[in-house]
Amino acid sequence: MTIATAAQEKLQPKPPGKLVDLGGHRLHVNCTGSGGPTVVVENGLGDFSFDWVLVQESVSRFARICTYDRAGYAWSDPGPKPRTYAQLNLELHDALGKLKERGPFILVGHSFGGPVIRNFAAAYPRDVAGIIFVDAAQEDSRYTFRGKAILMRSGAQGRPIPPPRENMLDSEKPTTSQLAPQQTQGPLDSLYDPLPATEKGLQVWAQSLPGLDDAENSQREWSPEYLQKWHDTPQAGILGTIPALVLTRAHGGYGNDLDLPAAQLEEDRQEGQHNLTLLSTNAKQIIVSSGHNMELEAPDAVVSAVREIAEAVRKHQRL
Repeated sequence: MTIATAAQEKLQPKPPGKLVDLGGHRLHVNCTGSGGPTVVVENGLGDFSFDWVLVQESVSRFARICTYDRAGYAWSDPGPKPRTYAQLNLELHDALGKLKERGPFILVGHSFGGPVIRNFAAAYPRDVAGIIFVDAAQEDSRYTFRGKAILMRSGAQGRPIPPPRENMLDSEKPTTSQLAPQQTQGPLDSLYDPLPATEKGLQVWAQSLPGLDDAENSQREWSPEYLQKWHDTPQAGILGTIPALVLTRAHGGYGNDLDLPAAQLEEDRQEGQHNLTLLSTNAKQIIVSSGHNMELEAPDAVVSAVREIAEAVRKHQRL
């Protein structure tokens, strides 16, 4: 254990689950419940494993479920860079293997996690039994910035994706000062009101960790490369017959304060979500009366989707 790691552990709460050594850095994985196929959750950008506590507690009553924190998040050490989808996929795949968690898995990808699990399915197709997209980003998704609705893929530069690796370069290893928590600004967002008190406290702690920004910035930098490639290449049927559910929030919530009309943005959003159903020949879409963070705002809908996919996989039935 390095001096930096020891200093970090004195300041952090005890993690649920396990810290998996990937050879120079550790990934936090929390698996509960029993019964296959095992469900694995890929978080949205800036989200943490414990944000899924409401879903995890319910799913663990009928299946095994694993949540985890990407490198640089919460208890997970900073990992090798760049933080490409391939890098995230390798770390999760290796961690599950070291924990002897048996696939194939049902992958649940929320927001940014949606394209990450798409890439996982391409990299490790034999390890995927089913997929659930939870208001997932896709190649025509947009983000808003200073009054503009900007395509997420617009930052693509056509760069080749570097091969993923587990070994950490000396320049990537954090120092003690880099691991010291920072002060969280302002009260916790009301979005987290559904969380139990313990998880609210964890949210305050995890948001204060300085390594989070560094990890997220690298993820943001490389995500457009994948999205642009998918936009330029036919994607229909790319997942084969893997059962896939697409959970989509009912309303995008756009206002008329952006550079594009709200009606156009809503039409584009709905089309992009529908296109996710075309990735598999065994897919369907479910409209959910919820905001973007369904794991907090509509956990029962997410649990129902997991149950439906699990039953389809267990009984070898189409959706």
